[in-house]
Amino acid sequence: MFLLDWFHSFLPLLNPLGFGAQDFVLLAFAVLVAAMAFAGGPFVERIGRPLADRPVAAMAVLGALPVALRLMLIAHHPIPRPEVSDDFSYLLVADTLRHFRLANPPHALPQFFETYFALQQPTYSSIFPIGPGLWIALGWMLAGHPWAGVALSEAALGAACFWMLRAWTTPLWALAGGLLAVLEFGPLSQWMNSYWGGSVAAFAGCLVFGAAARLRCGPGRRNALLLGAGLGLHVLTRPYESIFLFAAAGIVLAPWKPGLLRSLRVTAAALAPALLLVAAHNKAVTGSWTTLPYRLSQVQYGVPASLTFQPMPKPHRALTPEQQLDYDTQAAVHGPLPDTIPRYVSRLAGRARFYRFFFVAPLYLALPFFLLTLRRPLNAAAAASILLFALGTNFYPYFYTHYIAALAPVFVFVAVASLERLSKVRLHGFDSGAPAARMLLFLAAAHFAFWFGIHLFERPAFAGLIRYETWDAIEDPDPLGRYAVEAQLDAAPGGQLVFVRYSAGHRFHEWVHNAADIDAARIVWARDLGEEANKALLAHYPQRRAWLLYPDLQPPRLVPYLAESATSFP
Repeated sequence: MFLLDWFHSFLPLLNPLGFGAQDFVLLAFAVLVAAMAFAGGPFVERIGRPLADRPVAAMAVLGALPVALRLMLIAHHPIPRPEVSDDFSYLLVADTLRHFRLANPPHALPQFFETYFALQQPTYSSIFPIGPGLWIALGWMLAGHPWAGVALSEAALGAACFWMLRAWTTPLWALAGGLLAVLEFGPLSQWMNSYWGGSVAAFAGCLVFGAAARLRCGPGRRNALLLGAGLGLHVLTRPYESIFLFAAAGIVLAPWKPGLLRSLRVTAAALAPALLLVAAHNKAVTGSWTTLPYRLSQVQYGVPASLTFQPMPKPHRALTPEQQLDYDTQAAVHGPLPDTIPRYVSRLAGRARFYRFFFVAPLYLALPFFLLTLRRPLNAAAAASILLFALGTNFYPYFYTHYIAALAPVFVFVAVASLERLSKVRLHGFDSGAPAARMLLFLAAAHFAFWFGIHLFERPAFAGLIRYETWDAIEDPDPLGRYAVEAQLDAAPGGQLVFVRYSAGHRFHEWVHNAADIDAARIVWARDLGEEANKALLAHYPQRRAWLLYPDLQPPRLVPYLAESATSFP
């Protein structure tokens, strides 16, 4: 009877406060936040400061944490699989590298393998830089799966962000920033759950900004080496944006002190291997030491789009219908020449929403306090670096967060510097800022814990909440039906050849992606070019079982390839 009365008390009209169940939950949460805000200081000091003062231990914890948290989600969210053409192209880079070569020989019948973001001539290669591929290839060789390389780069980012922040702020705030980096760029983020390489560029940014801040205090061979290594890794990952990273490093180093030039000679020596590798990769893929694969793709296929003040590239080879659609779309996004100031400003304003990726929502309340810290030279350098990247990358018509990933540790610094300044605010002699800063940190952690818990337990009752999850990118359950098709192929013995037939209304989702060694792969994906043309590929692979895939049906349909089935779309 007591329990029945107790449960009834949760009904709004049957308890003195008029509270319902959700009100009690919200009240309990508010009490917890208030307790953390006002009583959490000593607790944080006792737990956090010993770890913050032991940098090696802190880096080990922050490196292991994002990977461990992602592995906790494996039961409901398996190891990420490639979804979009960018993923497959970066995997092509990695697969090529793990075969200990920089490019692959062209296939004898390249017309069947035309796809997005891959060259067929003069070599069969990805158009992307090799930086992310190096990490993916390393993880692939060490652990037998390409995602291991992604996890490795995420671990490096978590550890290096703390190392970088120790040169910019106090150890305890550096630890807080390292934890924020784990929450923002860790298990739920796109960088952890795709193969696009955001964490690689972010790790490079950590090396550059951490080493530059230390060199600002005085010359040193180790920091000069790390600065060159970071710049080199970024050149291998994001060549265009490296222009702005070099400039940002110069801003952080200014004003130059005696002896710095000697250190920069060491930096140049550390940078040189990356530049040589870029040249060697260019030569292997394009046949020219100075022509990037990206640039050759523009010449051959007209994509990716050029900078907004340049004319849109014109393709110099026949495009498939899907490639033509991609070209038309990128040309529309590029827009006509000349680029105008209103269009430039409109693009710049439209990209502001992407910066939410780098800041958990509660931190926006603290960001205004960063303006009060700009008299400090390093803080002004951080603001100038962000402005430089924002203005410079605005000359490219597209924008994704990994384009400016090198700024990730700078954004984390801006957050902790804002919180640190807020923590020093006193109103009428009352220390009100420190509880407020702790409250915002706790809310940021609570935001992550809520969504992490949703994915960890994955109950049907939570399904309706997922639509409200912003900026997280945990894997969806096979949105294109690709996994079901792959499972059907995996169940078939021996080598497989899949002809992909698109409908007239097909848009963008490409299925023709292959391994670095196409002929040696168990499954070969090929474009359906019609019964007569297909005979050439069937003759090239006489031992393979042939299939015909209709990817635009719902769900996609995979059927045995027969001459009479190769006449029309069902």
